[in-house]
Amino acid sequence: MSFDLTQLAEVITQHGPVARVVVADTAGSTPREVGASMLVWPGGQSGTIGGGELEYRAVDAARSLLAGDRKSTLNRMPLGPALGQCCGGAVTLLTECYSARDTARLAQDGIVARPVTPTDIAPLAVKRVLDRVRAQGVRPAPQLMQDWMIEPLAQPTTPVWIFGAGHVGRAIIDVLAPLPDLAITWVDTTADRFPTVVPAGVTALPAANPAAAAALAPSNAHHLVLTYSHNLDLELCHAILSGSFASAGLIGSATKWARFQKRLAALGHSAAQINRIQCPIGDPGLGKAPQAIAVGVASALLKSAANNEKTNRGTPGDRRFAPSRRAIDT
Repeated sequence: MSFDLTQLAEVITQHGPVARVVVADTAGSTPREVGASMLVWPGGQSGTIGGGELEYRAVDAARSLLAGDRKSTLNRMPLGPALGQCCGGAVTLLTECYSARDTARLAQDGIVARPVTPTDIAPLAVKRVLDRVRAQGVRPAPQLMQDWMIEPLAQPTTPVWIFGAGHVGRAIIDVLAPLPDLAITWVDTTADRFPTVVPAGVTALPAANPAAAAALAPSNAHHLVLTYSHNLDLELCHAILSGSFASAGLIGSATKWARFQKRLAALGHSAAQINRIQCPIGDPGLGKAPQAIAVGVASALLKSAANNEKTNRGTPGDRRFAPSRRAIDT
């Protein structure tokens, strides 16, 4: 979870001043984790802190705050006694009002750190966190620390390169684009192969030679190959295997994959290299519809990103887009 300053600025531009509600602290069982947030304005909202009675009351309180003179509130809510929810824990919510002039001063050194009570003096513990950010680039977890709320600034940290803007590519983009922390590059041969409106946060890259474009991807990128052409798919797989990457997936049937293995071996790639490509992608148990493939891909990618974070960016290529090799025809 992180502070999405870009999204906040966009919503303010569209709707005027907004209230941001963030889960600042939790105890026991709760619907969402620390750092989960939502934006609220008089006519709507985006994001979620868990739904139910908790969110209903938080939205109502946020709109009241917007209509009043106060700029922020910090409230601890026991979910059972106060709200009648079965979670049994407690949630502390920080609600803050923002206007356009507020966004420019928020982020420093990649984090948003501010007091939740009237003071300008940061405690020693907070200063230590800030010093680690500046000296070592360590991104802190969202946390409420001695009446200061600390959140890392949203920065896409997981590069995903998707080759192909057909039905499956579009379905995968629709699922992945709203997810946080993904830097998505979408590649196809011409601009007219992309939809008229490309989702926010997705970079559309028309490239007459997508295989050459693959060389532009960072070494920790996750690749998905699903173009209209088997020959182009093969060129992309060859290009990806010729460099460094985190993981790679290829849409295809068992027959297609068997042929690709032989052709990639003839191009000089070892069996160990070739087997780093996952074919088919997704979870075949979910079905062959583009949306079903997209759900499976998103699930595997999120697990990979989570494992990567837990292991402090462990060995690239150890995690795949899907555990199964049942065929998905294309």
